[in-house]
Amino acid sequence: MSLNPLGDFTRLHYKRRKATNILFCSLMVVSTLIVVLALGAVFGYVLYKGLPAFNWPFFTSLPKPVGEVGGGMLNAIVGSLIMVSLGGLIGVPWGILTGVYLSEYGRGKFASTVRFSANMLSSVPSIILGLFVYVILVKPMHRFSALSGSLTLAIIMIPTIARITEELLKLVPNHIREAGLALGLPRWKVTLRIVLRGSFSAIITGVMLAVARVSGETAPLLFTALNNQFLQFRLDQPISSLPVQIYTYAISPFDDWNRQAWAGAYALIVFVFLINLITRVIFKPTVKGLN
Repeated sequence: MSLNPLGDFTRLHYKRRKATNILFCSLMVVSTLIVVLALGAVFGYVLYKGLPAFNWPFFTSLPKPVGEVGGGMLNAIVGSLIMVSLGGLIGVPWGILTGVYLSEYGRGKFASTVRFSANMLSSVPSIILGLFVYVILVKPMHRFSALSGSLTLAIIMIPTIARITEELLKLVPNHIREAGLALGLPRWKVTLRIVLRGSFSAIITGVMLAVARVSGETAPLLFTALNNQFLQFRLDQPISSLPVQIYTYAISPFDDWNRQAWAGAYALIVFVFLINLITRVIFKPTVKGLN
């Protein structure tokens, strides 16, 4: 019989806590491995299916006519670059300015409404936004166009960039703002030259992640930009994009088009992966400094 029941209880409690800790640490490790293995499986399978068609003509050639073997996705690559770039020119300033307003000037019911609208807009399915742009721009123009596709991508980017900008600016300590105001600077100069400038690299990280997200959008572009088998640079005409071209080739009955669809999927995955990797590596010190 134990002479120290309190000590026995303490040891039992410690062993139970240690076993619980080991159990949950093991579960976290297993969950992490599952996520990493899933990502590796996706990369590996897409690479296996798309590597035969992943060559130089894929990037430099236009699609061949139906039934002919070969060709590439130059039109889709150029079209995606045009729409993502134009969408960024529209959406990035809008999103950043909205985030600055919510963080530095937004008070009261109007700011709460803007914040709620941004949260709701970020959760709206992208195909609904495509239908919205179809009604307000495609139908009045009586044609699909690169401009309408770019506007759709911009609308998708705006709420993400706005919320990221707001949260990053809130990480800036208030005494930095107060120091600028104490030196006699107007509030807009404090916001522009101190607060926003100090968080610029971290905001660029959020912008790049938003760009990576819209680069793979397919459904809204079907209603706005449609597709084009030729190289198109006019903004008022239908234009191809890499996600739509992948979709078109993937559902086709031709084996060569199916292989090119896998190659296009691999190119898209690599592009998104590189954007995420660059933002994590280049801008990581700034984000850590803000945290």
